Amino acid sequence: MSAGTLDAIAPPRDARLLLAGAQGTFYVVTGIWPLVSMRTFEAVTGPKTDKWLVKTVGLLLTVIGGTLVLSARRRRLPPEVAWLGGATAGALGSVSGYYALRGRVSRIYLADAASELGLAASWAILGARRRRAATG
Repeated sequence: MSAGTLDAIAPPRDARLLLAGAQGTFYVVTGIWPLVSMRTFEAVTGPKTDKWLVKTVGLLLTVIGGTLVLSARRRRLPPEVAWLGGATAGALGSVSGYYALRGRVSRIYLADAASELGLAASWAILGARRRRAATG
């Protein structure tokens, strides 16, 4: 995608804050889900052998999501928080896709991989726009 193309689809001024808030909310909801109801979580995502690990990841996602939501609500997004959002999405998307394609986890994780990699791409695009605006 060229720089001109990026300018043609310019986001609203607070697009990074909107992204942080949306991603954070998604992570809080999905993070607490296995803590609230492992039964329904497994009904959608498949059976789990290490429930303690599912709950640990859920708590970590809740913390990351809370950080993103808090940053968006304060209308302050330091580079480290933007990195947290993009890098977490990239890592989760890569892991979900890799293991779903190898049959180690349910195919539903391919949908998760797509959404996570979409979030990571959104952070990358918005970061590139921000850097370009700062330099020129």
